[in-house]
Amino acid sequence: MVQIQGQDVEVQAGQTCADVLRTVLSGKKMKAAVACACDGALLDLARPVPAGTAVMEPVFTDSAQGLTVLRHSAAHVMAEAVKELFPSAKVTIGPDVENGFYYDFDFERPFTPEDLEKIEERMAQSVAANQPFTREEMSAAEAKELFASMGETYKLEIIDDLGADEVSIYRHGNFVDLCRGPHLPSTGFLQAVKLTSVAGAYWRGDSNRPMLQRIYGTAFATPKDLKAHLAMIEEAKKRDHRKLGPQLDLFSFHERGGAGMAYWHPKGGLLRTILEDFVNKEMIRRGYGIVRTPQILKRDLWETSGHYANYRENMYFTEIDEVPYGVKPMNCVAHMLIYNTTQRSYRDLPVRLFEFGVVHRHELSGVLHGLMRVRQFTQDDAHIICRPDQLLDEIKGVMTWIQDLMGVFGFEYSMEISTRPEKSIGSDEDWERATAALMDAMGQMELPYTINEGDGAFYGPKIDVKLRDCLGRQWQCSTIQVDFTLPDRFDLLYVGEDGERHRPVMVHRAIMGSVERFIGILTEHFAGAFPAWLAPVQARILTVTDNHNEFARDCQAALQRAGVRVELDLRNEKLGYKVREAQMEKVPYALVIGDQEVEQACVNVRMLGGNNLGAMPIDTFVDLLRQECEKPFKHGGMRYSFSC
Repeated sequence: MVQIQGQDVEVQAGQTCADVLRTVLSGKKMKAAVACACDGALLDLARPVPAGTAVMEPVFTDSAQGLTVLRHSAAHVMAEAVKELFPSAKVTIGPDVENGFYYDFDFERPFTPEDLEKIEERMAQSVAANQPFTREEMSAAEAKELFASMGETYKLEIIDDLGADEVSIYRHGNFVDLCRGPHLPSTGFLQAVKLTSVAGAYWRGDSNRPMLQRIYGTAFATPKDLKAHLAMIEEAKKRDHRKLGPQLDLFSFHERGGAGMAYWHPKGGLLRTILEDFVNKEMIRRGYGIVRTPQILKRDLWETSGHYANYRENMYFTEIDEVPYGVKPMNCVAHMLIYNTTQRSYRDLPVRLFEFGVVHRHELSGVLHGLMRVRQFTQDDAHIICRPDQLLDEIKGVMTWIQDLMGVFGFEYSMEISTRPEKSIGSDEDWERATAALMDAMGQMELPYTINEGDGAFYGPKIDVKLRDCLGRQWQCSTIQVDFTLPDRFDLLYVGEDGERHRPVMVHRAIMGSVERFIGILTEHFAGAFPAWLAPVQARILTVTDNHNEFARDCQAALQRAGVRVELDLRNEKLGYKVREAQMEKVPYALVIGDQEVEQACVNVRMLGGNNLGAMPIDTFVDLLRQECEKPFKHGGMRYSFSC
């Protein structure tokens, strides 16, 4: 007896998932089912119901689980097409990923856009043939013999790594692949598939292994859903910070100087300064001390902290006077040295140390991505060293700060708690205490979260905040990490009320995370049209003729005295051209000056987007701009300084 959608259903021996689901689903619903969840485990509809199953649920094409099955099946159909068109290509792995799938191939040359078109055409033929996906189970030895006969050497390596006595394979048409499944009932379900791009990827992510060709694609339950997703991709291309950054003269990258490091131009530097100035003032208001620490520290410190044993593949090293040093990938070690410069009392705690710390991390060239993934970046990094009885309040204080910041930019977000990874330091007891503290804080604040098993930092569990931008994409920025281990390794102490020495606990936290990534996200979120308080240029004065230049300069000086970031455009160009250029450069306000404005001692105000607010005195415009700049800061008791 199993329960399906609240109904008790008798299961006969040998019945498949499809057989049982048909007893409760209508014909239309059954046609939309692509798999079955038996006590949470996804199975093909053709699989027998496992003995002892208590709950069965149909999995439909438009559900999250259904899309996973759909996309993984699409990867198999793509691999089939590649093998038929390019027989010498070797197949490796082809998983589903967020919003799509990919498959990696070992082929003698990069695939071209023309190749992708041919592959799509061949996939369409397979879909039209409505070929069934069938599962077979065999011994590992039999599977190795099968794939060896096909020349698929990567599959042999995968089978060896699995270490299992038995494996499963899936067939459709003439294609066979090593796979645990599940898959669609047949290829005919793939009515909305599109190949999107091709890139290089090392086998197993190891730069010492072969470079493979990775073909990306996406698949949805209906053509309508696919069309909406492709429209979002096109919008994302328009918003790509790698395009907008140079277009708006914010930043650039230079291979000659080194990959993965941004060069900030004056406007981009000003944008950073405004953002960092706002954060610095908030830090001071929230009880943090601002510190600065060196870029390199002796290697023995990184050995003490555990970074050398657990993180050194992400670090850079050098020598000074034959003494090994490590370029810092994090700021926590330096902050603990500052804490230890004096004896601390229980009355002194918490100690909150904040730094816009520049860090370096060794990233492979293949994963570098504009500002989102770089080798040098700046963290709004802080470490709170507190008594254990203060820990909950400190976590909640950081969470409130994160909520305030997300509110300023209008971000929706979700949270997850990441638990102990396999590669870690510290005792089980400390990890349990730290994880419980994070859960208790979230519970007391009534904040929902999910568990991300095994993805914590090597020294402690963490809360990760994933913001969602206006295109629905998720980005991980803010983090709160609880650490009982490093305070012990660096012998951090405080004198308690009892006169004895005690060990504090440390909270690692970042609000924006990487400043570079955060600005990249903001650039795409706002499509380069930053809110007025953050825009490096808030207003541009546009003259109609040279006769208006003197008054325009007077207006510029008045606006600058009021704290407005203003530019002057006195070029001998048509007004329409100047206005369009200001719009292209995402300047929030264009202030037009002609004969009438000079006569009335005012400016004609045009907003980005074309809305004309009409003529007004300079003081009135300054008041209007100030009110707009203050709007995002109305909640959370946050403050904004009109000029940076």
